[in-house]
Amino acid sequence: MPITLNLHVDARSPIPIRRQLTEQLKHAIESGRVPRDQTLPSIRELAGFLGINTNTVARVIEDLKQSGYVEARRGRGVFVAPAPPVRPSPGRREGFLRDAVIRAAAVGMTADDLAVGVLSLAGVRPPALDGAVDVLLVERSPAELDFFAGQLQTHFPIRVDKVLLGELASITRRRTPAQRWRAAVTSFGHLPEVERVLRGRGVPVIALLAEAHLETLHRLAQLPAGTRVGVASDTRETAHDLEHSIANAALPNIVLVGASALEGAALGRLVRRVDVIVCSSSSAERVRQLAGPSRHVMIDDRALDERALQMLAALLVGDNGGTHARTPRRRAARPTTRKQ
Repeated sequence: MPITLNLHVDARSPIPIRRQLTEQLKHAIESGRVPRDQTLPSIRELAGFLGINTNTVARVIEDLKQSGYVEARRGRGVFVAPAPPVRPSPGRREGFLRDAVIRAAAVGMTADDLAVGVLSLAGVRPPALDGAVDVLLVERSPAELDFFAGQLQTHFPIRVDKVLLGELASITRRRTPAQRWRAAVTSFGHLPEVERVLRGRGVPVIALLAEAHLETLHRLAQLPAGTRVGVASDTRETAHDLEHSIANAALPNIVLVGASALEGAALGRLVRRVDVIVCSSSSAERVRQLAGPSRHVMIDDRALDERALQMLAALLVGDNGGTHARTPRRRAARPTTRKQ
């Protein structure tokens, strides 16, 4: 099926991968290349075929569900909707775009050049237009730095400076004013300390919430009524973030028992009290050692909250010539209630 779909994403493009894939799938459905009621490849199959993050594909599928292009059928997968929306004159639009690409090629422009040019004329300037964008990422553990950096670079054409929280003050002192980060990103628990260190440097700080993956929430929703669920992650803060995200989904069939970091005796006590424990890939080995064969370990590598990503995008675009009058010193995305 991926070959039939003829999908392709370009990680070097200033157009976010999520937007590239969403528009290609919409076009495939609108043009009839994917028939009505046809099942789509799984999230993992699409991610593996395209070589991109499963979280990105999950969000693309969610976008398509929200806009009426696909629907999830319990236990069977995701299908093209029986009557997906049709944008005006899809055939004429395809012809116009093909002509535009051919004309652009005639003057030495690639498709990406054309896309960036259109966005510029429309007043929406991708961050990559004015050169590389430096964003500071601050977390307490290397695993969290790798996770957030991967998520951010999936969504934005940016360069991420990964800094451990304990090293932030010394690294900041060595950085000159001319090397100002466009923004600093951290999780909610570290927000006050990061703001304190960066105070007076003109760097806005955005707090990101890492929420449960949509696929994980779907799997939890299939569990028998009364299933006891625990949450584990590398640090206490990230474990509680994940727990809060699952709680916001308000799944009536599970009982959330608690959350724990990997270190210390608390994790062992939590594992003994639950039927299922949700944890990150980096935590899985330790959790499985404690859980044994009698308890199910569910891997969830989380996804960044959509509103936080939108705030970061608005900040980056605004600093590249947008119309935002003033950027607040502190921005934080608030948790939202997730429905299944």
